[in-house]
Amino acid sequence: MAIPFGATWGTLIERCEKLPEEATLITPLASTRFQITDVQDQRLIIEDVDSGDSQPLQREQFEALAEHTREAIDGYELSRLPTQAEPYAAVLALHPRYVLDERENTLTELDEADENAVLDDTPHLSMAGDNDNDTEREEPNVSVYSDMLLLLDALEREDLTALETIETPALVNLYTLLSDVQRNANSLRTDVSDVLLERVGHDRPVHGQYGSIQRTTRRNRSLKDDEQVLGALEDAGIARERVVSIDRGKVDEALDVVSVPESDVYDIDESEYVRKAEVDNERKETRLQGLKDRLAVSDDPEADVLRQEVDRLEQEIEELTEFSPASTFDEQTERG
Repeated sequence: MAIPFGATWGTLIERCEKLPEEATLITPLASTRFQITDVQDQRLIIEDVDSGDSQPLQREQFEALAEHTREAIDGYELSRLPTQAEPYAAVLALHPRYVLDERENTLTELDEADENAVLDDTPHLSMAGDNDNDTEREEPNVSVYSDMLLLLDALEREDLTALETIETPALVNLYTLLSDVQRNANSLRTDVSDVLLERVGHDRPVHGQYGSIQRTTRRNRSLKDDEQVLGALEDAGIARERVVSIDRGKVDEALDVVSVPESDVYDIDESEYVRKAEVDNERKETRLQGLKDRLAVSDDPEADVLRQEVDRLEQEIEELTEFSPASTFDEQTERG
């Protein structure tokens, strides 16, 4: 039985009222940042963080979107929304009964409200406000960051589509840095995984801008004591000889004390590979500092041209995505 929208609206405005003043929401497709500046009985007032334009979000439009979402079998496709209606989806997803999937670009109504949903875990909501963009970034104190800077520099210097043409010392550098990045990235990934494990439940995936994760269970088995295993199987009618096999470790121990050739008990297949023998950390630090200095201060005219081109493209994109706050959700939907 469908829940009356009045109850949904009451929960939604309650969640909006509890948002910190600096909380910023992000529309799912256009990535427009906005804040809720006023919560009223029949509407919400939002303000575009970048342009400062205000827009009312009407209760009846939320109700229409909720109805469309309920009727959608696999979630309501957000691409059907006009740009100016995207804030409705972002705000409605604050309700514990609705899930905004940024990977599939859908809005879905759950059969039951997720009472454990935490606003801080909502990917389209930033509790930090707009001051983050004005804060100077600091270099993270993790090994993988430095190794990745060095790797990016090395990658930009070589033609990776023709590895056979690259000089051996350059290939050694690439292999060493790739190995360091892989090791340190895996270490950091493990640390991140441990934290996420405490936050992610079994009920549904959690989505970010670049992907999604879900909690899974891995089942590992290890045999109990030999006598306990053999006794349990013998009690079940399984002869000991059927499950007892040669222990490789014990074979190696025997070979250490007898003169039996290894080839008599092992089929040997040799393959060659390269491995990292050592790392010149001092050289890496020197090169890394040079890269940091170059990134910090750049007087290259080409860099200025590139920045101007990026600014021009951003302006064009902004003009293409402008909308009139006076347009209604229903009118735009009919035209779409």
